[in-house]
Amino acid sequence: MRTITHVLASGGTAEAARQSEIFDPNNGGVQGKVDLGDAKVLETAVQSALAAQPEWAATNPQRRARVMFKFKELLEANMDELAELLSREHGKVIADSKGDIQRGLEVIEYCCGIPQALKGEYTQGAGPGIDVYSMRQPLGIGAGITPFNFPAMIPMWMFGPAIATGNAFILKPSERDPSVPVRLVELMLEAGLPEGILQCVHGDKEMVDAILDHPEIAAVSFVGSSDIAHYVYQRGVAAGKRVQAMGGAKNHGIVMPDADLDQVVGDLCGAAFGSAGERCMALPVAVPVGEDTANRLREKLIPAIHALKIGVSTDPDAHYGPVINHAHKDRVEGWIQKGVDEGAELVVDGRGFSLQGHEEGCFVGPSLFDHVTTDMESYKEEIFGPVLQLVRAHDFEEALRLPSAHQYGNGVAIFTRNGHAAREFANRVNVGMVGINVPIPVPVSYHSFGGWKRSGFGDTDQYGQEGIRFWTKVKKVTARWPDGGGDGSNAFVIPTMG
Repeated sequence: MRTITHVLASGGTAEAARQSEIFDPNNGGVQGKVDLGDAKVLETAVQSALAAQPEWAATNPQRRARVMFKFKELLEANMDELAELLSREHGKVIADSKGDIQRGLEVIEYCCGIPQALKGEYTQGAGPGIDVYSMRQPLGIGAGITPFNFPAMIPMWMFGPAIATGNAFILKPSERDPSVPVRLVELMLEAGLPEGILQCVHGDKEMVDAILDHPEIAAVSFVGSSDIAHYVYQRGVAAGKRVQAMGGAKNHGIVMPDADLDQVVGDLCGAAFGSAGERCMALPVAVPVGEDTANRLREKLIPAIHALKIGVSTDPDAHYGPVINHAHKDRVEGWIQKGVDEGAELVVDGRGFSLQGHEEGCFVGPSLFDHVTTDMESYKEEIFGPVLQLVRAHDFEEALRLPSAHQYGNGVAIFTRNGHAAREFANRVNVGMVGINVPIPVPVSYHSFGGWKRSGFGDTDQYGQEGIRFWTKVKKVTARWPDGGGDGSNAFVIPTMG
């Protein structure tokens, strides 16, 4: 049985006082263990980062970009290995795992252009003989606390921009599937990154609190549930850190009467059930506008859901695989029962699903609810599993209010052929990311990712130019070069720009 341990700079050691089990979602058994660290382990990583970061910050952006280029090549060369490793611990099918890696790779590609992204501003002649310019400089040491559902993509969303801008970075991945994050760190070192600039520590709340409290860590990026995101944000800010904390979601898909329902059904099946629904950008709520639309959508959804194939993560024909572990399987099935108890109509029941030969696996079949109402807890909260809920809306205005009034504001989609309706919806909806006939509106790497309300705490989004801003601070310089011969009598007077 393999054991995953911390990745520290040379000379850094850590004793494993505690360990956590890594489960195989396909059969429910234990496939490995991971060492859980504490404040002492973190301190070892921080000291190595402090020693390495100044020289890395002084390395010109073009040379830092070359490391990113090499890392990109290594990711592409090792794609199959990484995808298999990810699927083995997470349970995603291989195609989903490769998508996970690819979306992280796209952020690394953006970071290959870091010299362009770091250019400051310059004003010549802002005053008599005065020039003003700005420069972006690294914060020092950053840290990332990442969730189990995207063990490749989200770490790269964080450490890519942080390292490219000249920071050292300490990654604390989920203890549920830590192998791919460890492998990413190893590949970064193979790409030429100096030791101490990227390290990986493992742990639970004890390690998280140590990160949030450490005075030498200047910024923390987090992705996880909203309650924990709020906790991370409050504790990190109280400790004087810059914090971005992305939380949960309950994304809605508005289905207008003129929508192409065949397209909608395909999109909903992929967005609601893909990756077993374990995505903050999943689409677990469909909002058909009008009873006729709702009835037609339901009629098409039922056979499409029954046609979904659930299989082990290595099955190339499976639409999705198991959830992460038995505890999460029980949680998802508990929410399904909650929906039944609240009075929603369970049209397709995914509980009790069993895969032949893998009866102990963590599988949950696809479920469909109809006549879900906004007062139900199963609607208010994130289920994070293969469950789709239909919430019927009478008209466009009601459909617009549903995602706008929800506690989460991560993503939303509208399906329509009407350009005016789509434009009006995108302009007015109170949600951070909007898709128009796009079910999972994750922005490309040169834009940015982030939700509103309880889906995101902090003022800066992930990756893109927003990520560059988060991991850097701006220094402003006002310069005047005397032509010589002056007595310097006004040297301490603040110059005016008039």
